[in-house]
Amino acid sequence: MAGRLTPEREAELYEAVLGLLREVGYDGLTMDAVATRTRSSKATLYRQWGSKPVLVARALRHNKPVKLDQIDTGSLRGDFRTAMALGDDCKMEEDAALMRGLMHAIHDDPDLHKAVRELLFEPELNGLDRIMQRAVDRGEVSADLPALKYVTHMLAGAFVGRQFIEDKAPDQAFLTDYVDAVVFPALGV
Repeated sequence: MAGRLTPEREAELYEAVLGLLREVGYDGLTMDAVATRTRSSKATLYRQWGSKPVLVARALRHNKPVKLDQIDTGSLRGDFRTAMALGDDCKMEEDAALMRGLMHAIHDDPDLHKAVRELLFEPELNGLDRIMQRAVDRGEVSADLPALKYVTHMLAGAFVGRQFIEDKAPDQAFLTDYVDAVVFPALGV
């Protein structure tokens, strides 16, 4: 992002976007509403972010408490434990509700889908890939293990499945149990 915004002002704008998303959903969120809420101009918003989908995706990315690419404890188990410990149960519940609300819009809006994929999901997927590659390099996980290419799917399944099956947002306890019972055994860890 180009521009002259301070990190504090940028964070304030992202919080306003997330607040509006929670209140009115993606379809109800307008650049006019963001401009009004943040006491800025639409021209500034478009100059900084280019579009509503990019602004929303960047706000979601800014909201992520855990950046997987920054975690390296020296073991796969340690990396996963650290990632889970950095999460906050209340925040996970809020984020899960926010993402549930956005799923329809992501499905229907190709620009939003592209922005969320590129700015939110791909950095996390790349971070998870680095964690897994380090585990392979250390000999913790075999490079030819069939389950290796499905780690992302297993983790996504935990988030989505808990909500649909139990009508509960994932929390630290559930994710820890899930990783211990499903992911690590599938990886031979």
